[in-house]
Amino acid sequence: MLQSLQEDLLHDIKSKDLRVIIISAEGPVFCSGHDLKELSSEEDAKHHSKVFELCAEVMTLIQKLPVPVIAKVNGLATAAGCQLVASCDIAVASEKSQFATPGVNIGLFCSTPGVALGRSLPRKVALEMLFTGEPLSAQEALMHGLVSKVVPEDKLEEETMKISHKICKSSKSVLALGKATFYRQMTQDLDTAYKITAQVMVDNLTLRDGQEGIEAFIQKRKPVWSHSLDQKK
Repeated sequence: MLQSLQEDLLHDIKSKDLRVIIISAEGPVFCSGHDLKELSSEEDAKHHSKVFELCAEVMTLIQKLPVPVIAKVNGLATAAGCQLVASCDIAVASEKSQFATPGVNIGLFCSTPGVALGRSLPRKVALEMLFTGEPLSAQEALMHGLVSKVVPEDKLEEETMKISHKICKSSKSVLALGKATFYRQMTQDLDTAYKITAQVMVDNLTLRDGQEGIEAFIQKRKPVWSHSLDQKK
């Protein structure tokens, strides 16, 4: 499944027509995480290492892709499935969705999911999930920042597509630059983050889409300003 997901994420990634990726699932479970049979003593440590290395590659790949990745969650997301939601750029969930890292209850602490959770949730919320295995409801996930929006199940498709269509209206090159910069600056101290982003703003102005967008906005606003001045006279 991880290999398939990795291949799907990279499919047509260089296509000019690809603007957004949506990860969804069928059935009552969004993603239950690793198949525990692959992690049993029947397999050796080398195999186990490959499983977790591939998982890390997929999770980090999501944030390296030049287009936004949306998780459309309609059900339970546990362990690496919860990690997957946390790794996506945006997550839209139905009201019935739940999120958990229950590994501790079977003797396997969710250490790798904790990487994504610790970067998406307040520390104490993430640690309570990791220490107890208790699930967050969709509303709790929204309150703490694990998901972007929570909607009724029958509105999930509509809301996800609404966000996707809005993204598609923006410049692909500008979004790619902005996404890469956002994740890059998040790992820096405040001063360094501002230096990086200030230079990126300058670079953004050299893009044709950036200049055309600014010029179009200025032209659009000119009549409004003129009208306001005439009224004051």
